[in-house]
Amino acid sequence: MNLSERDRKALLYLAGALLLAAVIYFWPAGGAETAAGASNDTEVLEKRLTKARALLMQVPDKQALLKQAQADLSVREKGMLVADTAAQAQAQLFQILRRVGRAQGPPIEVRANEIGQARVFGDDYGEVSVSVSFECGIEQLVNLLADLGAQPELLATTEIRISQANGTQKVIPVRLAISGIVPRKLIPEKKGLAF
Repeated sequence: MNLSERDRKALLYLAGALLLAAVIYFWPAGGAETAAGASNDTEVLEKRLTKARALLMQVPDKQALLKQAQADLSVREKGMLVADTAAQAQAQLFQILRRVGRAQGPPIEVRANEIGQARVFGDDYGEVSVSVSFECGIEQLVNLLADLGAQPELLATTEIRISQANGTQKVIPVRLAISGIVPRKLIPEKKGLAF
């Protein structure tokens, strides 16, 4: 099983925290003991042992939950745009738009595009966006948006601008901006101001 760098770090921190908790929990108390204190200490140690065994019994369940969460995450991340750079991911996003537009009946021809700036999306992901312009009928626009939502990639419409219909054919000019999710490593780090 391949673990990401973040998961490995989390497991190392978890192991360290468990070790520290065990040391603190089982640290012997100093001082002189009497016969009554010894029996009292035995009871305390037996309770601690019982608690430790109960915690130990929970470890397989927690490992199973961790494996399930990792499997769910890998299924959800399958829809991320896979590319070597943010610009390539944006080009892939534009190609998806063109492919879906051409699949409409009659085809929608994307005329212009504008590449948005790649930005951070949460702690572990990035977001790339593309804006396109085209003309189509209102039913074609509705079908295009439905088909974009059915794509396996993680896409979202971020902006729709619909202008007034032109001519007697009821064709409307549309500007559509969509975004896709990419791995965080594709987003360039912001540098501080240098004086």
